[in-house]
Amino acid sequence: MLSDEELLRYSRQVLLAQIDIAGQLALKRSRVLIVGLGGLGSPVALYLAAAGVGHLHLADFDTVDLTNLQRQVLHDSDSVGNSKVDSALRRLAALNPQIELHAHRCALDADSMAAAVAAVDLVLDCSDNFATRHAVNAACVAAHTPLVSGAAIRLEGQLSVFDTRQAHSPCYHCLYGAGSEDQLTCSEAGVVGPLVGLIGSLQALEALKLLAGFGEPMIGRLLLVDALTTRFRELRVKRDPACAVCGRRDV
Repeated sequence: MLSDEELLRYSRQVLLAQIDIAGQLALKRSRVLIVGLGGLGSPVALYLAAAGVGHLHLADFDTVDLTNLQRQVLHDSDSVGNSKVDSALRRLAALNPQIELHAHRCALDADSMAAAVAAVDLVLDCSDNFATRHAVNAACVAAHTPLVSGAAIRLEGQLSVFDTRQAHSPCYHCLYGAGSEDQLTCSEAGVVGPLVGLIGSLQALEALKLLAGFGEPMIGRLLLVDALTTRFRELRVKRDPACAVCGRRDV
């Protein structure tokens, strides 16, 4: 159950009829994997920890660089040169000592990715490359684990939710296909900090909705954000019956 301290800590969201005590308990029991602790993973990890998600699995093989600090607000100047996972552990433990944190400091291969995904209730893809995104998606489809996917580069962002437990839901591969080997990264194309903060915050919100069972998650919808004009556009995304990843899944 929730302790008196937990009831006080989470009182503002427990007041919401859509969450209430039952939703907060669901968050406390939840296990979540965050893949990538950079610009997107920073607000995701901070907001999910603050909201009381009981078990956060943190995956990133990289170290903190000075150029990260413009947007990766989970880390600070003292963390430069250290593992992003270790930096995140320190910050999140200070933010909310009542949750459990699990570290994945190495790059996840096919087997370790499958094991990491199978151990959680929800995955948030906060990575910055197609190879990782496709690997995460394949593992989520195989494990029937919902996936919240975000991306941001330059002044453009995207957000969607894939939950192949539902017959109508596409997967990441349905939407993007095989992707491009020539995809630019933020280090090559640039990105504005508040944009990744916005997309990551929306990812955290979608995660809370899925875990606590309220609202309408963005399943079958793709949100496009134009930060230059502050315009939001939504597209419907259909499942591809011939998808190489989820086309023959059992539902």
